[in-house]
Amino acid sequence: MEYQILNTSTCLLVLLVFIPAGLGICPSSCKCSGNDRNVDCSGRNLTVLPQGLQDNLTYLNLSFNQFVDLDHQLTRFTNLRTLDISNNWLKNVPAHLPKSLWELYATNNNIKVLQKLDTAYQWNLRVLDVSRNMVERAVLINNTLSSLKFLNLSSNKLWTVPTNMPYNIETVDLSNNFLSQILPGTLVRLQRLTSLYLHNNKFSYIPDQAFDQLSRLQLVTLYNNPWSCGDTQNIPYVLRWVQGTAARVVGAPCADQPWPWASTAPAPDSSPILGDTKAADWEASAAAPEPTKVTKTHKQFKAKEVTPLATQRHPVLLPGTDRPLLHLPDGPQEAMATRTILGHGSSEGNSSLAPATGSSTTPMTLSITSGMPTNYSRMPQSTTATPRRAEATPGAPSRASRWAPGLLCLALLHALA
Repeated sequence: MEYQILNTSTCLLVLLVFIPAGLGICPSSCKCSGNDRNVDCSGRNLTVLPQGLQDNLTYLNLSFNQFVDLDHQLTRFTNLRTLDISNNWLKNVPAHLPKSLWELYATNNNIKVLQKLDTAYQWNLRVLDVSRNMVERAVLINNTLSSLKFLNLSSNKLWTVPTNMPYNIETVDLSNNFLSQILPGTLVRLQRLTSLYLHNNKFSYIPDQAFDQLSRLQLVTLYNNPWSCGDTQNIPYVLRWVQGTAARVVGAPCADQPWPWASTAPAPDSSPILGDTKAADWEASAAAPEPTKVTKTHKQFKAKEVTPLATQRHPVLLPGTDRPLLHLPDGPQEAMATRTILGHGSSEGNSSLAPATGSSTTPMTLSITSGMPTNYSRMPQSTTATPRRAEATPGAPSRASRWAPGLLCLALLHALA
């Protein structure tokens, strides 16, 4: 009796070991590895799932086949981590996918809409690739896909950047679509985004503040978009953002066209003479080379006319002499003439009294009494000093007029002696 029981136990053990292999745990049309938990059934022209797949699969490759519908057929693989259903004839993402998925590849199918239920319960999904389809609308539910790091929706027919993208996402590829707008708040939560691909779309501008919250962005592609470089109302934001961001920008907008409004405007001069300069003058100066100090001095005098000295009662002096060059009249009733002195600017702010032979000369108008002064021969011949006004008291007599009575008294005393 005991001998029969022992033989029965031995037979059962043999059956448990060899029968699973005989039943075909790894389908004949697939390749298996890792204790038959990694199954590759790609390129077999399959239209239905092969028989004999284990329920505890972790990797399943069904790409390059002829599947049209896989709804409710993959739910039983509760340990599945990676599913590749690319290059088939699927019209939608299979319904009721296992919630254990980490990676889902569904490229090059006929998917037209990414429904909200397709990803609603995929809390563990890290990679979602639905590129090279015909997706016109991608509906994502807020606060879902909390583990998603990589989203690829490139080469589809999207017109608007999808909203409600998960806040933990790091890479988003939306290239090769028909994108032309970004709705307000679409990218606000994506503070962990590092790579954003927007090339080969229909963007003419980027809305204000669209990229302001992307603090960790390292790479963005913007080439092959029909940017409206002449739109001074909408295009300046992206141009200024490209100039100020630390991220690498591939294909900066309007790089081959002038856009002076994108660059930072030069700080106005502290001089009150330039305080009222119009914005048009600033745009003209931004397009021209940076002027030298001589040119800047010229602009300062040109921006605001110098007050005619005829209205002042101070004599004009030149450095190196205490003698007045010209004593100006006190009353407006005398006939006045206008003489122009051309001053040459220099790096030290000096000017010279020379004829206007160069473009760097600065006209400075002085109003003097008509006629040649009697003491013209005593004028200093130095031409390297800047004209300045003496701090003399208006109406004070000259030195000669003060000594005239004394000299007359001395002459009379000498005659009497």
